[in-house]
Amino acid sequence: MMRTLCRAVATGFLIGGLSLAPNVGVSEDSLPSVDRMWHQLLGEANALRLPTKFLHTIPPSFIQFEFDDLHSYAAEYHPGEHRMVLNRALSFNGAGAALRPLERLTHPQIETLYHELFHAYIDYLVTEAKASPKKAPDPVLAFARVQQGCRYGAVLITPVAQRKGDTEERFLTDRESWEALNETWAVFIGWAVWNQLEVTSGVGRSIQKPGKSQDEWIRRLKHADHERTLRGYYEPEDFRERAVARKRYLAPASRLSEREAKMLMKDVLEFSPTLLARASEAFSGVGDVSPRDGTCGSW
Repeated sequence: MMRTLCRAVATGFLIGGLSLAPNVGVSEDSLPSVDRMWHQLLGEANALRLPTKFLHTIPPSFIQFEFDDLHSYAAEYHPGEHRMVLNRALSFNGAGAALRPLERLTHPQIETLYHELFHAYIDYLVTEAKASPKKAPDPVLAFARVQQGCRYGAVLITPVAQRKGDTEERFLTDRESWEALNETWAVFIGWAVWNQLEVTSGVGRSIQKPGKSQDEWIRRLKHADHERTLRGYYEPEDFRERAVARKRYLAPASRLSEREAKMLMKDVLEFSPTLLARASEAFSGVGDVSPRDGTCGSW
């Protein structure tokens, strides 16, 4: 019942919540309603100094937004359907009809939103590639396909989440490996945005410029790499395994690689050259590697 209602008000995210956003310099009357509200979302993100480069790639009408009383996950994205389901807690007054303005969301809620928006971005790149097979592939998507084969075809997982030292190797199906890559990358995007908000909130400083905020963000990145926390998960395709564990979490050895992080920081998070150089140095360059990491070539 609730999902049916949410589908009926899917555009409420754009029409309702973002109508509260300030005018960001473009005449609202000159844009179609969905385009206007998507433009306002970008304006809110810009006001918070959040990355928007990848959001500009997505057409305003591509994503179908819904709200529901989610219990297993904070949010869901359904590729192919281009459907994003957010918890009602993220909606305006909890009514399930419109997203609250970004400035009224908590940092973890914005982290969740960016995690799902990144899924939508990858979904759009895949959709465009299928629609125009003769067109040169998007560099981000081309890189993702290479990494899917060389890093996520075979991974180490932690079969018991509480015992992170115990690992097992898994050979993933095409769907599983693509999901594992997508979740690993989305975890990093959400982590980067959340930590940016944490270190800049109330101080008026950007992590893009040298200073205390940038220093603290880099310190947190070093810590995350040292603790090997930037790793994703996938849902097993085998229903028997899924009955045991709905999600399989990647082990530290199969965490986000330095190469992947550099691409995401440059091409998605739009890091300045100075910040990108400092962030690249934050990775230790030693430690565990994926079972097939050596097959990734020069990427």
